[in-house]
Amino acid sequence: MTESIADISKRKKEHIDLCMTDDVSFKTKTSGFEKYEFIHNAITEVDLSKISFKTKLFSYNIEYPFLISCMTGGTSEAELINERLSNVAQYLKIPIGVGSQRQALEDEKYHNSYKIIRKNSSAVPVFGNIGAAQLVQSKELKAILKLIDMLEADAFYIHLNPLQELLQKEGEPHFTGLLKKLEKLVSKSKVPIFIKEVGSGISKSAAIKLLETGVKGIDVAGAGGTSWAGVEILRNKETQNPFWDWGLPTAYCLKEIYPLKKKFNFLLIGSGGINSAHDLAAAFALGSDLTASARIILQTLINNGEESVIALIKDWFDYLKKVMFLTGSKNLNELKKGKIIRKEFLF
Repeated sequence: MTESIADISKRKKEHIDLCMTDDVSFKTKTSGFEKYEFIHNAITEVDLSKISFKTKLFSYNIEYPFLISCMTGGTSEAELINERLSNVAQYLKIPIGVGSQRQALEDEKYHNSYKIIRKNSSAVPVFGNIGAAQLVQSKELKAILKLIDMLEADAFYIHLNPLQELLQKEGEPHFTGLLKKLEKLVSKSKVPIFIKEVGSGISKSAAIKLLETGVKGIDVAGAGGTSWAGVEILRNKETQNPFWDWGLPTAYCLKEIYPLKKKFNFLLIGSGGINSAHDLAAAFALGSDLTASARIILQTLINNGEESVIALIKDWFDYLKKVMFLTGSKNLNELKKGKIIRKEFLF
């Protein structure tokens, strides 16, 4: 290992600090949700009071199909953040993911910064997480599988971040053999394996190859929200870099991948620029089974506290309920049936 544990922890802290203090959004590219409008149904036959978002995920009953997305771990600051985020997840009965368990892979002293999430979120699904680079480098999968046990995870993310690894000064852009390793992990894991990008999106062709390995979930994590290329560019103190806005917009990814549900059995998670109630509603209409957010949740938590995060998520789903009423959608499956249209087709 070329990078020390202390250096990894320092890097993780820098990531959080930059996400809090700097504008690390995409500069010219958006998630694409603003290009869509819902189709009003003047003869809606829906009772607003009967719309419910309660559903089952794994063996858990959840109130809202929303994931507090993978953010951090491996530092003292991360432990406090994860503790507070898990309080929100437990209160709202929604799933939550941990940040990359890279440090936990190397040193047990960092385990508590991740385990606090399971401790505080006993009644909701918890997602573990490790990078594709670490999966590829793992000669045996025992260490990766131990991360699942350590967290008592209900599902496990492999995050794909080739652009970030390319730009990061400590990066490991070595992905040869990824699909074979992924297929092996799927066969050995006792929990479902999910895939997520980190802000550059997943294409239809990539999704097909991933699903053929047996993964049970794809989180598109498309372009339009946080630019992790931007985060690394700022860390490198570069004045400009052509890759800041690299990636596929989230709306495009969802529209491309949703039809694959006819052939493959998987959960589709919409994330990447889910920063408003409209973004959330559009992501569901374009095919998401779950939606997820990270930076806006983190910023709201740090600046305004747990109650404000709870209020934000509730407000988003209150808006979604009203959209469903106005589009004649009794449930989220009905919302996916042609209830949204690109704005240019309205005129």
